[in-house]
Amino acid sequence: MSRIKDFQLPDLGEGLTEGEILKWLVQVGDTVTLNQPIVEVETAKAAVEIPAKWAGKVVAIHHPEGTTVAVGTTIISIDTDPSAGDAPAPDGRPADATPEPGDGPSEPGIIGGPAPGGRTAVLVGYGPRAGATRRRPRKPGATAPAGPTAPARPTAPASAAQAPVTVTAPVSTPAQPVATARPAAVPAQPLATESAARAAGSARVLAKPPVRKLARDLGVDLAGLVGSGPQGSITREDVQAAAARTAGAVAPAAAPVFGPEREQRIPIKGVQKVMAENMVASAFTAPHVTMFVSVDMTRAMQALDRLRQVPEWRELRLSPLLLIAKACLLAIKRHPLINSTWSAETNEIVVKEYVNLGIAAATERGLVVPNIKDAGRLSLRELAEALSALVTTARAGRTAPADMTGGTFTITNVGVFGVDGGTPILPPGEAAILAVGAVREMPWVHEGELAVRQVATLSLSFDHRIVDGELGGKFLRDVAAFLADPEVTLLAWT
Repeated sequence: MSRIKDFQLPDLGEGLTEGEILKWLVQVGDTVTLNQPIVEVETAKAAVEIPAKWAGKVVAIHHPEGTTVAVGTTIISIDTDPSAGDAPAPDGRPADATPEPGDGPSEPGIIGGPAPGGRTAVLVGYGPRAGATRRRPRKPGATAPAGPTAPARPTAPASAAQAPVTVTAPVSTPAQPVATARPAAVPAQPLATESAARAAGSARVLAKPPVRKLARDLGVDLAGLVGSGPQGSITREDVQAAAARTAGAVAPAAAPVFGPEREQRIPIKGVQKVMAENMVASAFTAPHVTMFVSVDMTRAMQALDRLRQVPEWRELRLSPLLLIAKACLLAIKRHPLINSTWSAETNEIVVKEYVNLGIAAATERGLVVPNIKDAGRLSLRELAEALSALVTTARAGRTAPADMTGGTFTITNVGVFGVDGGTPILPPGEAAILAVGAVREMPWVHEGELAVRQVATLSLSFDHRIVDGELGGKFLRDVAAFLADPEVTLLAWT
């Protein structure tokens, strides 16, 4: 069995066929441990870190950052027995070939196989490819060249071989710190500028790739920061605070770079590409209708303030979105047809008993809509915890592909941008979506007198093939009624 293992880009779930290499977390010459994250890949649904299937030494990186590769393509080669001396060169198998059946899916600790302690190593959406493909036969007389390690395929360019990165092993096996990686074996260009030297120093600190990108955009030197995250890692908040100290406010994202034609061309790919395709398909398939209602949310905001004072709730981050989500879930129970889909294949309307509640979230890679599975069965506290985890994971760019499929009803909170309302487009396959505007102090007639109240606008878009104006109006009315007086309606409806 060959010492050199070729690691192919795995199928990350939901039938994805390709992914873009965002960030290499290791370099040629580094020693990696089993299940250590080695590369960050963006698919059409999310960005995920992929762990190593074997422990050993990296002998070749076949595709640089920014490259889009097909599932099943070899992206990295690892020498699984570096202590045995100079490794033989890769045997000439093409980059898109799969390894021989004996190359080791049965080794302990491999993803999808047995792990130490009798557990199973798991990565969401990752598993062996269906069927086995034989590698191409060697040409007659072909032998591995002797001498020092000489990868037959091109390694990563010099720009990818910079300072080492410190990473830690995930919890799929007993967690253990991973030593700082050694410098790459490929020749690197000298760091000739002061900015390059700062980048090299920044690479030695603990920080996730999205945090490093934010630091680059804001012009923050990571090497000069003290991390507040786990094991002293740098967080987004650390970077934003540093930018605020420097400029007096959080610096905006980096300005666009224009070419000689005074134009900037941005490739449409990944999450943004899928979002655009889905929105076009939805807009020209489902006939949209939008209704609006303004609601006095003063009592809802007061209820949140009282809830924050309860000792058991003080550690949770509470926002109006929690009560809005609860209002929608209760209104769906009263009007189940809102939670359905139109099936053109079977010529049926499929009404769902479960509610997979989608929450639209703006991230660095575009709009994503992860959903909370079976949200209708959660208690208010469980719903609060699920919302907090969903938003945190989405902002970090770590939403699993499975969490962005199967949604049945969606809420989009445009109020966080200071917007009062809008006409949202339905996610494909859903019958309705609610947009929530900013909660503002406004003059309002309350108990027969003009008063300053906290008011927000709700916008409900729905598929007019399923939901008519009466049903849409009743659903929106019930959501508004709950937000106007959550305590009374909660007692009356449950």
